[in-house]
Amino acid sequence: MGVVVEGTVRVCYYNNKGEEITKYFIEKNNLVVDLESFDNSISSSSYVQAITDCRLIIFTKEDWQELLQTIVGWDTIVHKFISKALLQKVARISPLLSEDATSRYLKFLKIYPTVANHIPLSYIASYLGITQSSLSRIRKSIR
Repeated sequence: MGVVVEGTVRVCYYNNKGEEITKYFIEKNNLVVDLESFDNSISSSSYVQAITDCRLIIFTKEDWQELLQTIVGWDTIVHKFISKALLQKVARISPLLSEDATSRYLKFLKIYPTVANHIPLSYIASYLGITQSSLSRIRKSIR
């Protein structure tokens, strides 16, 4: 588990065809965690990659448990972080299921205004579920 202090990371996985798929991006002041794997001490099927220069605070499970037992109200703070992350996740997934590619890209720009110019187009295309050439066409058409 960690907290992004500076920079942006992406969370990705490999599908059954061996293609790398971007699930989402995590910017500063957000948690980086696969709760299921963290809580159950199992390997995650997702990977985390720093896509800009980053600073993270990383916690082992033992460190995290110690914080929960030591700091009064820490569980409330954690709950707020997790609730925020879940709401953001739902907000990101909904357009991917119901909107066309151009609308998804425009929404991506609103959600991640600082990310778009700092990361490879292939990551954005993967996140949007489109090819890189389709993304290039969309970018040209909205300029």
